[in-house]
Amino acid sequence: MTLAINDTAPDFEADTTEGKIRFHEWLGDSWAVLFSHPKDFTPICTTELGYMARIKPEFDKRGVKIIGISVDPVDRHAKWAEDIKETQGFAPNYPMIGDPDLRIAKAWGMLPAAASGDAGQRTAADNQTVRNVFVIGPDKKIKLVLVYPMTTGRNFDEVLRVIDSLQLTAKHKVATPVNWKQGEDVVIAGSVSDEEAKKQYPNGWKAPRPYLRIVPQPR
Repeated sequence: MTLAINDTAPDFEADTTEGKIRFHEWLGDSWAVLFSHPKDFTPICTTELGYMARIKPEFDKRGVKIIGISVDPVDRHAKWAEDIKETQGFAPNYPMIGDPDLRIAKAWGMLPAAASGDAGQRTAADNQTVRNVFVIGPDKKIKLVLVYPMTTGRNFDEVLRVIDSLQLTAKHKVATPVNWKQGEDVVIAGSVSDEEAKKQYPNGWKAPRPYLRIVPQPR
């Protein structure tokens, strides 16, 4: 099963580097990012985990929780964290889920249901599809899915940009245009009629086309 936007994020219980959790309970009323890794002690993921730890304050400011998952047991995550700290300058400061039986990776559509075997015997290549980023909203629905190949490091600055858009558009009836960044103009959502828009934007809007109604970012 492949998860899509607006699907409910699968719930699960799991051991993490910060103790046992039930995912939906841990999520609470927050936004969250769950990002997955095919194997501990892999080079690109090492850089990603360190960078995510460095920019965690940016996620905190937005009320977004971070959680990682790797198809390896929690005790290996703890050893890997030492390498991450030494090579990247920051150790993970968020929980890392252990998934040695592949149960969570399969439930989230990152590995086929038929995948099996001891996680310790599986290689990063065996698990190469476990390279996803999911953004989950307070309603427990999936808002974003990104899938990266093992050879390309993920862009977590882009994930922050998307979260800014998701949080803005969840609050206001607007959409964000190409390459939009916080503070830039936005577009009135297509679901809003001109009559409704006049009530929300009494000063009007720029409209190079009737369907392209541009306004300053709502505050």
